[in-house]
Amino acid sequence: MDHIAIMKKEWGLLEKILRGEKTVESRWYQAKRVPWGRIKPGDNIYFKNSGEPVSIKARVKKVRQFADLTKEKANQLLSQYAEADLGVSEIMPEIKEHVRDKRYAIFVFFDKVERIKPFQINKAGFGTMSAWLLADNVKKIKKA
Repeated sequence: MDHIAIMKKEWGLLEKILRGEKTVESRWYQAKRVPWGRIKPGDNIYFKNSGEPVSIKARVKKVRQFADLTKEKANQLLSQYAEADLGVSEIMPEIKEHVRDKRYAIFVFFDKVERIKPFQINKAGFGTMSAWLLADNVKKIKKA
């Protein structure tokens, strides 16, 4: 299975992935959404900044999912994984606010990171606001 993770460019996470400072991607939700229950070790994960082409590929090493989060549990997880997820020890207030009322969190650990030849994707059918795409094969959503 191939996954495309769309990142907030202003957070500068793609370069941290390439430098090995970020080895986990987290997603926080109010309800279970992709990739919840649909990602497993051995899958591929492709990264791109919003508005830019896909430029990084990695392999999923491990997945951890957390449900029924409270504000306290969310803060605990955020602190526990800050270095691996964000490449920082000090968590930005914007990120704390983002996870504050989330009920579900998924942490995707990855390795075998490589810069790839950039390519655009076709998000038709995924919704314009989708920040995580799932495909049997990334070639199916790659623009020609």
